[in-house]
Amino acid sequence: MQEDFLHYIWKHKKFQINNLKTTNDETILVSLVGQHNLNSGPDFFNAQLKIGEQLWAGNVEIHVKSSDWFVHNHEQDKAYDNVILHVVWEHDTEVFRKDNTPIPTIQIKEFIDASVLNNYVKLFSKQNKWINCENDFASVDEFLLKNWFERLYLERLEQKVNTITALLKNSKNDWEAVLFYMLAKNFGLKVNGDSFFSLAQSIDFSIIRKLQPNQQLLEALFLGQGGYLDQDIEDGYFFSLEKDYLFLKQKFKLENKQVLPLQFFRLRPSNFPTIRLSQLASLYNEQKNLFSKILETNTIEDFYDLFKVSASSFWKTHYTFQKESKLSSKILTKSFIDLLLINTIIPIKFCYAKQKGETIDDDIIKLSNTIKSEKNSIISAFNNLKKVSNSSLDSQSLIQLNTNYCKTNKCLKCAIGNAVLNK
Repeated sequence: MQEDFLHYIWKHKKFQINNLKTTNDETILVSLVGQHNLNSGPDFFNAQLKIGEQLWAGNVEIHVKSSDWFVHNHEQDKAYDNVILHVVWEHDTEVFRKDNTPIPTIQIKEFIDASVLNNYVKLFSKQNKWINCENDFASVDEFLLKNWFERLYLERLEQKVNTITALLKNSKNDWEAVLFYMLAKNFGLKVNGDSFFSLAQSIDFSIIRKLQPNQQLLEALFLGQGGYLDQDIEDGYFFSLEKDYLFLKQKFKLENKQVLPLQFFRLRPSNFPTIRLSQLASLYNEQKNLFSKILETNTIEDFYDLFKVSASSFWKTHYTFQKESKLSSKILTKSFIDLLLINTIIPIKFCYAKQKGETIDDDIIKLSNTIKSEKNSIISAFNNLKKVSNSSLDSQSLIQLNTNYCKTNKCLKCAIGNAVLNK
């Protein structure tokens, strides 16, 4: 038995509310269950009860066993002096306040609806299940899922705001710089994300502003800071970039000792760091004041146009300096831009609006619903239970659901878990 389940039972009145009695056989009438307290102190504040003939206003404490009151040393804590009812699953001892006055107790298991208890046992039964509710997931109401997914999506965005806020503080509220750092990380994708992020942070954004008119200098800067120009390669374009980087390194006193190594292993050629860094250089060469343009852009097609850039001409016939390849433009694909929207652009827009005291939740939800669903093992597993991921809002919500609720067994705080309990 989890204490969280008892909180759920009390909070949502999932008990025989008209037949309650204390362990001393006194009747209990519940006017208000109280406000759920998620911090230290009693579990529910400001409850209103009638026990026997006495009206009470105060706090409610909940435990699996009555003796947990003493295990947690509540009898010595003034914060618990105003507890008017002790709600427990199993009553194994009388409990007292600090002044030794007894606290009325209710053994709640005697009053819980059998169907709710059976659903709880079934939900948390230890079977070979991927998630607790996988046997019931397919039957969950579509309207409930839609509303829960929107809440999960905004919850995930709120978590990303913390990362952006930290970057803003370090960059003295330079939104353009923060955008660059986050875009760089996402240009590196999963394999090179941390490397690209460390690379971006090794460059003061004022240098990017100065070099924006010259795409080759930007490319030399990125590849040089990434350590990719520290090689002995016989190639004219390599020599040109190497020369440019040595000049930039001396002029701006650049260091790259903290930059993580770039990885090529197990990457598709189109995701090689050489290609992605060249595309990033092209983006900043072609799009001045990118942050302002992102704020003004709201449709997916306009974002596709904004990010329609390709690697420089040399990379049309190369993936590395050492070997020539078949001619291809190496333009940013729509699927790649989708990832930039999901992981950088939408969180940035959301955070900026939040700091300005504006609400753009509806616009963000509308945009996220036009972006295709991500594809990964989590999304596939949910779709195998029920086809639910049709957009990036769905896929981001499912990632949030799995990470913050399913893996941590927080079914009682999940709308889907609640629906299963109340079947």
